[in-house]
Amino acid sequence: MSVSVLTLVRGRERHLLNLMRSLELQSCLPKELVIAWMQDLPFENLPALPFPVRNVFVAGNDLPLAKARNAAAAVASGENLVFLDVDCIASPTMVAAYEFAMRENDGIFLSEVYYLPADAPGYTGDCAVLDRVGEPHVSKLRFPLQGIEEEPDGGQLWGLSFALRKAAWQAIGGMDEQFFGYGGEETDFAASAARAGYKTYRVGQARVYHQHHSISIPPMHHFKHIVRNAQLFRAKHGRWCMDYWLGQFREAGLVRWDERGDSLSILRQPDAAEIFAAQQPGNVLYS
Repeated sequence: MSVSVLTLVRGRERHLLNLMRSLELQSCLPKELVIAWMQDLPFENLPALPFPVRNVFVAGNDLPLAKARNAAAAVASGENLVFLDVDCIASPTMVAAYEFAMRENDGIFLSEVYYLPADAPGYTGDCAVLDRVGEPHVSKLRFPLQGIEEEPDGGQLWGLSFALRKAAWQAIGGMDEQFFGYGGEETDFAASAARAGYKTYRVGQARVYHQHHSISIPPMHHFKHIVRNAQLFRAKHGRWCMDYWLGQFREAGLVRWDERGDSLSILRQPDAAEIFAAQQPGNVLYS
């Protein structure tokens, strides 16, 4: 079986360089890297890799994340797809662990994510350093040291790092391109996968490291898209997603929201001061 690694890029050039270097150091090299560029031009002077790098360009001013994942998967030639966020560094066994998991199992596969602080050392290929300074998400279950374990909650799928067979991606129908901008498309895909009968698994030894960038709690700068995509998700699945952010928006007086019903309406847009105040210091690793 062969593995295509797929990533989406808008900005974050240094992060992409680290991602590419980490793929070059895999114990089992991928068949290719597919980059879906959500910008007009690729970065210049990207490193040469010992496997092909394929490029696809995806238009859209609002972040077209679902569309970009679909475009990358459409041109990927591997039997297996590994979606790796541009902010992530792969541990040396990521590709091999995912490939082993998919060899005899058909489902959605997740890897453990360690979040790196803003002052983390520069990536040199030594993941032992990243293990020391990175932290797992406090709300996520621990991953097995090796092998796979079934994850009963498919909603744990997180776009930073997940994998599945290309045939499964096609059977599920890819991601719904009605979702655009920030939020909701991954949870919608997880719901579609569960409805199609695909189980979700946690994979040992597939760890990735999330490179730090500024975050906002709540993500006020994505307010419009989060509300829109939450409404779309509710209409499709009869339940809410991103409810933690919706609750924070309600507390701020931005929305009127009934979490037990269908009602979600915008009262006002966040102002510049609220967007600025939501920005977190460098020691805050995730939302």
